[in-house]
Amino acid sequence: MERSGIPIVQGGAAVRNAAEVLRQLWIALEPLTADEDRTAAAAPAMTPQSLGAKVVAIIPCLDEEQAIAGVVTSVFAQGVSTVIVVDGGSHDRTVERAAAARAHVVVESQRGYGRAMQAGIAAAPPEAEILLFVDGDGSDRPEFIPALIAPIVSGRAAFTHGSRVRGVREPGSMSLQQIAAGRLAGLLLRVFYGARFTDMSPFRAIRRDILSRLGMREPTYGWNLEMQMRVAAAGIATVEIAVGQKRRAGGVSKVSGNVVVGLKAACTIAATFVRLAVSLRRETRAIRSAG
Repeated sequence: MERSGIPIVQGGAAVRNAAEVLRQLWIALEPLTADEDRTAAAAPAMTPQSLGAKVVAIIPCLDEEQAIAGVVTSVFAQGVSTVIVVDGGSHDRTVERAAAARAHVVVESQRGYGRAMQAGIAAAPPEAEILLFVDGDGSDRPEFIPALIAPIVSGRAAFTHGSRVRGVREPGSMSLQQIAAGRLAGLLLRVFYGARFTDMSPFRAIRRDILSRLGMREPTYGWNLEMQMRVAAAGIATVEIAVGQKRRAGGVSKVSGNVVVGLKAACTIAATFVRLAVSLRRETRAIRSAG
């Protein structure tokens, strides 16, 4: 991700930005082929352990018995020291299979994506330096975990974000609303904060001490957007990594696989942006007044 100064947006600039995002969105709808991929070979041949990083992975899930064991195993294979699976009340064998794969399982009785994330963070051992977030449906590509961790260990970034719309994306791995939501979020973040994101992917990593100072509060689907907004507003050094996307290993998406839930999530995300943008502006004004 690149950062620039916060722009003074005139009407014409806003129209040009919107047109550019629509152009990129059209391109993003076509899945990339292996020949077009520019990232698979770029993933460093190293692990978090070889980098000297104490990384804890947090995986929120709900009814993912078909995928969760494979996800946990593949994350461990990348050298992550601890894998925490946060179950939101599954009715299948998700908890059993996650535990069998050696994950530390936390059951969060209250529904909500953000609540699951907070429960996972609270369960992370105190020595964890970097927190890694991975989906439990098998759609994220764990071979890119080292690429997400390396910029943080080197000091180049404190937050890394995996872009699904860049890199190899399997046909059918992302719905239109997922792509559109990521592009819209990227446009808003660029206009308001001068930050450039191409997606709103859950596959990401952040220094634990930085995350603890962000003041994350969103309990539902707006969690990922809130993190990107707070990171951008604070000017935290960020790198976006092209990671692509696989089709989920089993089950049905709780958002993109259900139109009603998808619309509800979209409304939550839009409301989160408006509410948090107002809140961040007030916080900034208060800090400037105090100074």
